[in-house]
Amino acid sequence: MSSSFTGDPMQLIPTKYFTTSGKAVSEISGLNAFDLALMSAGICEQNLVAVSSVIPEGSERIEPTAIPMGVVTHCVISQMRGKGGETISAGIAYAYRKDGKGGYVAEGHLGGPAESLRSELEGKIKEMSRIRNAAFGETRFVIEEMHIPDGVHGCCVAALVFTEYK
Repeated sequence: MSSSFTGDPMQLIPTKYFTTSGKAVSEISGLNAFDLALMSAGICEQNLVAVSSVIPEGSERIEPTAIPMGVVTHCVISQMRGKGGETISAGIAYAYRKDGKGGYVAEGHLGGPAESLRSELEGKIKEMSRIRNAAFGETRFVIEEMHIPDGVHGCCVAALVFTEYK
């Protein structure tokens, strides 16, 4: 497949991003635990739009930054909700191509510990490298795990959040 980028002004190419994570519990519902986990991660006041897994060439990782309330915010996000007595985890892994042509993000979640999720994410990144026939550099992980106390709902989130575009 061949394509030519024409520089269409409606196409957004992310130039900066940060990673974040959070976890929380709620006595009310899984949705409220999710909202509180987003608050813990610092991204609860945005209109989050989940996108797939490409970090464009030249995109720079920055420290987490404040985003104005209500902004439509693109992110690769993982979440896992559960109930009392369960151990849950959610996370992302990301790596850059060694040839300098950008990078990729894998997300995952499971009812289980962070160690198991890390292994799963590592496998996903390796498969992304294999199917693209491209060598990747170091894989970085952002994973949250929690054992949910009895009688409450819990949620873990992890995200790669795009902040600026060209």
